[in-house]
Amino acid sequence: MGRRSKIGISLAMVSALTLSACGGGDDSGSSDTVRVTLVNHVWTENIRKALPEFERETGIKVEVTQLGEDQLSDQYNVKLNAGSSDIDVMMYRPLQEGRLFAKNKYLADLTDKAKGSSDFDLADIQAAPLSTTTYEDKVVGVPIITEQQVLYYRKDLLEKSGFSAPPQTLDELKAQAAKIQADNPGVAGFVSRTGKAAAVTQFSSFLFSFGGDFVDEAGKSAVSSDAAKQAYAYYGGLLREHGPANISTDMSWSEAMAIFTQGQAAFYTEANSLYKNATDPAKSKVSDTVGFAPFPAGPAGSKPYNVPSWALAVNEASKNQDNSWKFIEWAAGKAQTLEQQKSGVPGARTSVWENPEGIATYPKDMADAITVSLANGVGHDRPVVERVAQAREIVGQPIVDAITGKDAAASAEAANQAFQKFLDDEAR
Repeated sequence: MGRRSKIGISLAMVSALTLSACGGGDDSGSSDTVRVTLVNHVWTENIRKALPEFERETGIKVEVTQLGEDQLSDQYNVKLNAGSSDIDVMMYRPLQEGRLFAKNKYLADLTDKAKGSSDFDLADIQAAPLSTTTYEDKVVGVPIITEQQVLYYRKDLLEKSGFSAPPQTLDELKAQAAKIQADNPGVAGFVSRTGKAAAVTQFSSFLFSFGGDFVDEAGKSAVSSDAAKQAYAYYGGLLREHGPANISTDMSWSEAMAIFTQGQAAFYTEANSLYKNATDPAKSKVSDTVGFAPFPAGPAGSKPYNVPSWALAVNEASKNQDNSWKFIEWAAGKAQTLEQQKSGVPGARTSVWENPEGIATYPKDMADAITVSLANGVGHDRPVVERVAQAREIVGQPIVDAITGKDAAASAEAANQAFQKFLDDEAR
């Protein structure tokens, strides 16, 4: 794929909604109508319901185009490449296309607007997600939905094996997984994603907690560092030695979650956003025994990812940027973020996690686990590059090799050479 090629994502329904009011814009050549393109998501449905309030307060008319992820990708590919001004505000994935969009100058600089609005309170946005919507020290997007990695576990199996608390370190995780597996034939000690690309995001927290990263401070490939080699060996070894029998190496979250919810594993590391799959009795055989804990600490401490899965940005080509910012200021402001969080959509604002109303719908141990992620979280869960899919294939190969018992260190060295070539090519 080229830099401006289509971003492939999953197909979903397409719908459009136009909501009206009256008012005036304030850009040169601006309009009293802001055209907003959003993806099919619970966040979007919640915003649609609240839009009449925004229109009454501001006199700005909002036209919402709501698309499935594939259609959203297609529209951005065509219109942003063409420099079209008929998209004002866009919902995008910072970790998937954020670097590409920013480098291609599709995203307007929102720094002055965000810092200049006391009501918006930019300082309330968590540092880790905000770092991912910042490019060359400019705020080019505002995070609206976040994910953090936590440890899912079976309370009943821990108790049966004599453990009074879930593991606090990666060493304890391995020891508890081994003991529970020995005590319960047919039950794996641990499960997580194993697919070459799919596993990268979940592996990232292990990498960070061992003290590594995908690139170093100089921007060079770091997947053969001592910390990275240890992380690959640990993650692959944990799955090889204490994972499901005849473990597959192409599992994404759905397959790994199914193993856990069918009662076939004691521990599972995954994004908090998927937790209802484990606690819903209609989906999980172990719903009444599931607990949540912070990501276990490695040699560098507990460093799970805390990432924005979606953000809002203003199209650089928009001629209605002031009114576009007013929409973002409202939609990603404190009040709306709290309402979204109360409905189960994790927000990027510190204030909503500190507000009892903001965590009331979460299991207490889940909220406690997320608190650790917010404090120690890393703002990416994959290489921050333009061609993300290709990069994940490269850095994910040592994961598969480690699971299958190959030399993880040698695989990391090979991946490092391939990833450095990738980075050099992308920099040209």
